[in-house]
Amino acid sequence: MRLLLLFLLLPCVAGADSLVATRTLRPQSILGPTDIAVTKDSLPGVLADPAEALGREVRVALYAGRPIRAADLGPPAIIDRNQRVALSYVEGGLAITAEGRALGRGGVGDVIRVMNLSSRATVSGRIDPDGVVRVGPSR
Repeated sequence: MRLLLLFLLLPCVAGADSLVATRTLRPQSILGPTDIAVTKDSLPGVLADPAEALGREVRVALYAGRPIRAADLGPPAIIDRNQRVALSYVEGGLAITAEGRALGRGGVGDVIRVMNLSSRATVSGRIDPDGVVRVGPSR
């Protein structure tokens, strides 16, 4: 028992892993289990846990054998460029909704620019999980 406790208390050197792409991946593709591999190299700024990458969308081209950084991935897009979206502004007891056209693409939590179709004004808002773009101070 004492030996086990001593073993658990000793500092150990853990090998750090890095994720690399197994094949060339184009932007806007979703990472699956066959798209990534774990290497024993420890590289700064590179993802180490496959759970951090699986199901995420590739934002830039990833080449086979190259490391995958967190900035290379993002949430899967739920809004595409030129898609009609609902705009919502809520402040206190005031709630305004309008229809807009997305000027970019993005996933949940991303901030995108949207053109209000009735006023032609361009606003920025954060994408909610339901696909509504929230504008104003509460975004």
